[in-house]
Amino acid sequence: MNSTLTGVPAPPFGHLLRMTDDTGLFEHASGCQPALEHGYCVDDVARGLAIISREPDPAPELTRAARVYLRFLAQAQAQDGRFTNRLGHDGRWRGDPTTEDHWGRALWGLGTAAARGPGGALREEARERFERGARLPTPFPHAITFAALGAAEVLAGWPGHPGALTVLGRVREVIGEPPDDPGWPWPGQRLTYASAAIAEAVIAAGAGLGDDRLLDGGLRMLDWLLSLCTRGGHLSVVPVGGWDAIDISPGFDQQPIEVAALADACARAAAVTGDQRWLAGTGSCVAWYLGANDAGTVMLNEQTGGGYDGLKPDRPNPNQGAESTLAMICVLQHARSLARLAPEHLPAR
Repeated sequence: MNSTLTGVPAPPFGHLLRMTDDTGLFEHASGCQPALEHGYCVDDVARGLAIISREPDPAPELTRAARVYLRFLAQAQAQDGRFTNRLGHDGRWRGDPTTEDHWGRALWGLGTAAARGPGGALREEARERFERGARLPTPFPHAITFAALGAAEVLAGWPGHPGALTVLGRVREVIGEPPDDPGWPWPGQRLTYASAAIAEAVIAAGAGLGDDRLLDGGLRMLDWLLSLCTRGGHLSVVPVGGWDAIDISPGFDQQPIEVAALADACARAAAVTGDQRWLAGTGSCVAWYLGANDAGTVMLNEQTGGGYDGLKPDRPNPNQGAESTLAMICVLQHARSLARLAPEHLPAR
């Protein structure tokens, strides 16, 4: 794995490519080997498309992977815009198309690829498929959260885009504004998973719609969550069992998706407000991967290029599945940006 001048590893893609075949991206791994029996899912393929689309100059093999991922999403999308999530290694789709979380992640990946993907043809198809999915409402908060992140990408590339504005408008309806309670300023009774993405979606919606009240609410949510997840000078993120107002004690397993969502949200807050102090939170996410966490252990494998599946009390989960590997790449992409914009927030190594 190559390193940047700061000593922080550069985003590695070798393991991601190992997990990718001509069909899609395998969901799970046993150690660093793809677990073929578990097949593929839209959730991870969409994340993979978004992460590759964020690369400023992707290598040819990454461009090929992005095309595979887009083709997978095209096959998963029904004519009405919904998505079926799971495909077995036997080539058979499992379940029916819905607008649940994987639909939102598909729009996230498609929106990012439409705005930043490698190649004009890929960007055009991604935008068309985003538009097909964006017509649909959803009652699920996480689904509209992820869809809004894709909509924000589309809106940046096509100001006034009606489908993107429609999706952002639904954030207020489905997620709601945070309550005024300083002890629990969260639009829900529980923190479950990818919590910072919810705050980011509210920030993105407020900025995209020109709604300062909504924007301020999203920033307040993120500030509170970041404080909640910082203990002893390092991140201690929401565990797999979640948190509520009664129990906010450190817990395990801690999932890398929480760290990646925090890194994304802090970067969004800095971009929207122009206040680079938010990037200290992104730096804490980088540090979490390098060992500044509750177990004091490194959460990436520099030999394989994979990200570990979770943080246990004393060690990482050694499996290196797609979600965790993509979360690690996401955070190291932010580290690369920090090296350019705010190197003071990068951890020493």
